[in-house]
Amino acid sequence: MYKTKHSALWITGICIILFILQNLIDGFTELLVLVSSLVLERPWTLITSIFLHGSFVHLLYNMLGLALFGTILENDIGTKRFVLVFFAAGLAASLISLFFYNAVLGASGAVFGILGVLAVTRARMTIYLYFMPMPMYVAAIFWVLLDVLGIFFPHGVANIAHLAGLGLGIAYGFYIKKPSNKRRDEDFKMFINEKELREWEDKTMK
Repeated sequence: MYKTKHSALWITGICIILFILQNLIDGFTELLVLVSSLVLERPWTLITSIFLHGSFVHLLYNMLGLALFGTILENDIGTKRFVLVFFAAGLAASLISLFFYNAVLGASGAVFGILGVLAVTRARMTIYLYFMPMPMYVAAIFWVLLDVLGIFFPHGVANIAHLAGLGLGIAYGFYIKKPSNKRRDEDFKMFINEKELREWEDKTMK
């Protein structure tokens, strides 16, 4: 049974608060968004842009991924390593974006980093993608293909940033998945059974 940690939920809350401020304060987004041509003048935007979002739908998708998969990963590897993954993947996405996009914002790269780690450490965990059940590693392959297609058929999404975050997460997943640190094979077949899921929901909803 998991002792639920809450850093992923705290970060989710911060992103929601900042999105509200983006819509209430003129110039707030412009101050914190990552603009490639201005990065030397405003290096803090490499990090602050991770917490901003361009629309409610953009925020919703990222926060659902962060709250759900972030909580799973944090309980699996601990808060310190989870926070490391979040910021490292987000920073990697920001840095690679400098070479391909004029301006970017959003937690997508950081969230994809989380997904990348889980694709390695919890490869057999079943998730529902577009209402279809599939193992985590299959979903990761699908996301890679989708972003590669997005590079050739742009539609306003920073696909290369997604791939950078996912790639860093996968690399870190292999780093921490050492023989000495592996759990029993049975632990990797199912991350949370129904009973554990209900206990987690009861705790977090209180």
